[in-house]
Amino acid sequence: MRLMLRFTIPVEKGNEAVADRSLPVAIKELVERVKPEAAYFHLNDGKRAGTLFFEESSQSRMAVINEPLFAKLNAAIDIQPAVSLEELIDKL
Repeated sequence: MRLMLRFTIPVEKGNEAVADRSLPVAIKELVERVKPEAAYFHLNDGKRAGTLFFEESSQSRMAVINEPLFAKLNAAIDIQPAVSLEELIDKL
């Protein structure tokens, strides 16, 4: 199943993570863990944020994916299923 993971990092924690270089390490680890088909990094309400689209077949991996973002970046996370335009049209 394709999932969309969105995360937002609080400003203070994000600033600390940039200063101590843990932000790029955490992002690199996330990308290596989920191997996204697309990854975008942006602002959300003035906070550092990211959106990744990736395939995952096991719900048990959600903790493996989420916990490092919680622990290292104090991130707020939202994960939900996502379909492409082609998949949507094929299902209608």
